[in-house]
Amino acid sequence: MNIDVASRTIGSILFLIFLGYSSRKIGFLKQGDERVFSAYIYYFALPALFIINLTEVDFTFERLRFIFAGQIPVVLIIAVYVIVYMILNFSRETLYLLIVSTVFGSLAFFGLPFVILAFPDESILATLAVASISIIAVPISIGVLELHQIGESALTKTARHIARKLSKNPLIISIVLGFILSLLKVEIPSPLEIALKMLGSTTATVAIFMLGVFFYGRKYVNISHGLKLSLLRAIVLPLIALFVASWLNLTISEKAIIIIMHGCPVAVSNIVLSERYNFYKETMASLILISSIAAGIYLNLWLFLLGY
Repeated sequence: MNIDVASRTIGSILFLIFLGYSSRKIGFLKQGDERVFSAYIYYFALPALFIINLTEVDFTFERLRFIFAGQIPVVLIIAVYVIVYMILNFSRETLYLLIVSTVFGSLAFFGLPFVILAFPDESILATLAVASISIIAVPISIGVLELHQIGESALTKTARHIARKLSKNPLIISIVLGFILSLLKVEIPSPLEIALKMLGSTTATVAIFMLGVFFYGRKYVNISHGLKLSLLRAIVLPLIALFVASWLNLTISEKAIIIIMHGCPVAVSNIVLSERYNFYKETMASLILISSIAAGIYLNLWLFLLGY
C-alpha cells in the first residue's frame, strides 16, 4: 500500500469529517445548517466543476471507452438483481433497497474528493467518471424511490414525474451542458472560467466536511443490516467494475478511478431522500455512516490490489 496516498486520503477525509461533526457537537453549526452546505454543492460548486472540467475533455475513442466502463457495471448489477429477484421471488421492497444501496453512490461528495486527494493530476478524468456514471445512476435511483412511493400501478405517471424532476436537476443540466460545450469546442470567457474554477475547487473540501455535519444527531439502528449492505459497494460492485475495466483494457489509472467511483460510499443524499420517501430511514443512516467511515480503508486496499 502506498503510505503517502493512504495518509492523504484516510487522514484528510477523517479529519474533515471530524471537523464537521465537531462543529455540530460544539454548537458552531445548528440543526439544518447541513442543508446550506448541501445546497451550495448541489446548485453551485458541483455544477461549476462539471462544466469547467467536462469542457476540457476531448471525446476520443479512449474517453468513450472510459465512459462505458463506468456505466456498464451499473447496468450489470441491476440485471443481476432483477434475475435473482425473479428466481428467488423475494419482496419488491428488498429489490428496491438493493438497487438504491448499490447504484446510488456518493460519487461527487466522496469519490471525487478521494481521487483528487489520491491523484491530484486526474481531476478531469475523475469528473468525467462522476458525470458519466451519475447520468444513469441518478435517474435509476430516483425512479426506484418514486416507484416505492407511488407504486407501479401508476408507471406512466411516475415516468413523467421523474422526467420533469430530472429536467430541473442542476447536476444533470450541468453534465449535459458540459458535454455540449466540449463537443462544440466552445471556449468559456476567461472571467467566467476563473469564477467557475473557484467554485468548483471548493467541492471536495465542503463535501467531506458536510458528511460530518450530516452524521451528528442521527439515529443509527440496524447496524448489522447496514454493514451487510455496505459490502455491495465495498466489494461486489468494484469487482464488477474491475472485470469490465480489464475487459475494455483501460490503463491502470483509469481502472483505479473507475473502481474508486464504484466503491465509494452510499450517497449522503440518501439520508434526505430516505426521509422524504419514507424509505428505510434508519437503515440508510447506518449504511451511510458505516460505508463512509470504512471507505478510506477499503478503497486504499483496492488501490493496493491494483499495484499502487
